[in-house]
Amino acid sequence: MNPLRRRWLTRLGPGSLALLAGGRAPATPTAGAPPDDPVRRGRALVFPRDHGAHPSARTEWWYATGWAGEAQTPAYGWQLTFFRSRNPPAESSGSRLAARQVLMAHAAVTDLAAGRHHHDLRLARWNGDPAHPGDRAALRDADLRLGDWTLRREDQPQGGALWQAALPARDFGLQLALRRTQPLLLQGDAGFSRKGPQERQASHYYSEPQLAAEVALTLAGRNQRLPGRGWLDQEWSDEILHPEAVGWDWCGINLLDGGAFTAFQLRRRDGSALWAGGSHRPAGGATRAFGPDELRFTAGRRWRSPATDGHYPVEWDISSPAGQYSVQALLDAQEMAQAGGSGTLYWEGLSELRDAGGRRVGLGYLEMTGYAGRLRL
Repeated sequence: MNPLRRRWLTRLGPGSLALLAGGRAPATPTAGAPPDDPVRRGRALVFPRDHGAHPSARTEWWYATGWAGEAQTPAYGWQLTFFRSRNPPAESSGSRLAARQVLMAHAAVTDLAAGRHHHDLRLARWNGDPAHPGDRAALRDADLRLGDWTLRREDQPQGGALWQAALPARDFGLQLALRRTQPLLLQGDAGFSRKGPQERQASHYYSEPQLAAEVALTLAGRNQRLPGRGWLDQEWSDEILHPEAVGWDWCGINLLDGGAFTAFQLRRRDGSALWAGGSHRPAGGATRAFGPDELRFTAGRRWRSPATDGHYPVEWDISSPAGQYSVQALLDAQEMAQAGGSGTLYWEGLSELRDAGGRRVGLGYLEMTGYAGRLRL
């Protein structure tokens, strides 16, 4: 979520991958379990602490997407996701080396001119010590390290906040500086975001839309520095997907007028919506959260993956309280199908948002899971 950025268990998330994936934590904590801090309605999000990791939550991810170049003619899309997953069986171990948590990260670059999608991943076990000198997820603020991949956040002396990432991948290198230009957007009910018909199927979820991006990209032997725009989500959850859910569709869009638009649905096997949600915040205005009966996704043109035989809708019509829109992929082949990866397949790529008159009104990322087989954890 994202949003579904449960997305992450999907590959072990959005997001994005497993939306609310991962199962519930044991009712009785074991000796090595972190202090309990359950996801619940009414829990106020407190920053910068809640930018950091929440080790008692079953699943968590930090998810950043965006483009490099001009909004009307973007040259590249980029995305990164850091995932953290609790591993309860290891919590009963007295060893400091026990893998009480699992960390994973994905990164991708879409080269629109070449029609290429490059992606890579990292995976490691972590003993849960936030001060570990190697792979870790800090608690007091966002500070993640997985091998030579890093993502961290800090407040700036002059005001505002800065997210920085370094991702030296197999066939590309990506460095990001993402500066806050707007207040945080708390999704759902003040950061409590339902993902299913039962109250416990939920996450704590906030977004950082309209991030001013400085992108340093190494690709095909060429080093470039480009301006751009970004979007960042963080979500954490205790609960698994509803048993009827086979996947989800999600988009997070930076509107060209300075607003932000989020929409998602969880699907049953027959393609019908099990749950839906999202939000719209106009530039300088208040957030309008969408209820599950206020959104309708209608799939359009599909792309067939030659690697997985997944049939992904790369065009969608979305009916929302904010208006009628279409989401269209800027490149069809943006599937995350990593050889030797975690086994879950999904599509995630740079897309445009068009209004009812066909005008481009935003750019952002579309994420889809469950089209190359049911989401499996």
